Amino acid sequence: MGLFAVAVVWSVVEGALRWLAAHPAVGALLLAAAGGGLAFWGVRRRELARWERVRQRGLRYAMPQIDALHHRQFEHAVRDLMRRDGCPDAVQVGGAGDNGADVKATDPFGRRWVVQCKHRKAGLAGAAVGTPDLHVLNGTGRPVHHGDVVVLVTNGRFTANAVDFARDQRLHLVDRHLLARWAAGSAPLWELLRAVPPPRRPTSLS
Repeated sequence: MGLFAVAVVWSVVEGALRWLAAHPAVGALLLAAAGGGLAFWGVRRRELARWERVRQRGLRYAMPQIDALHHRQFEHAVRDLMRRDGCPDAVQVGGAGDNGADVKATDPFGRRWVVQCKHRKAGLAGAAVGTPDLHVLNGTGRPVHHGDVVVLVTNGRFTANAVDFARDQRLHLVDRHLLARWAAGSAPLWELLRAVPPPRRPTSLS
């Protein structure tokens, strides 16, 4: 049965080729149509990619939008903000076994960013992010994930002890107020944070 089916298919293909050879004008039209279809698809893909870049550059979030997100959606929002600011390789990696990293990215200056996200449904009224979360991030951000800039982002607030610990360990904190500025598109995150490491490589932006 298998050999019979192959024989039938080959017979049909052979007949079609003979017919096209006898009608070269039709064959040329078919080839032109196929080429046009491929060209249209290529243009369409480029247009979609261009509009995606435009969308990301214009991405804005208001804090009520961020507060309404699920914690996983919050991670994706942070990833998209990094992409908007010029980190096309930004990826959401949060989940079981993430070793304290929810988003990773490389900025235009070659610096590797490792970001942990802590979402609070109640915003400032939610539980403050404390040192235990920073202990995990500090233990993995550089040794495991090889981050140059290690950040914890929350739509809430941090305890005073967490702020002191982050300063001592060269961790960067993005609280609700700083997140609001970043999400509104005021500037890339590396322009809003203090004491960010110098660029790894010279670029047209440096």
